[in-house]
Amino acid sequence: MGVRKYAKEVIREGKRVRWPKRDVFLLALVTTLVICVFCALILRLEDLVAGELIKALKKVFEGVKK
Repeated sequence: MGVRKYAKEVIREGKRVRWPKRDVFLLALVTTLVICVFCALILRLEDLVAGELIKALKKVFEGVKK
């Protein structure tokens, strides 16, 4: 399949797609962004806690070495 034929078929399929209405799209977009931000904050919090735990463990094991 050539590039030109592929591009034509992609355009044809794009025209057949039923795109959502603007209000439905915006609601889905906002929901997705809120979930992404929430997940990013949770991951950041976990990263901070893990970093502090590693620091505490390093301190404990430095005392054991000596």
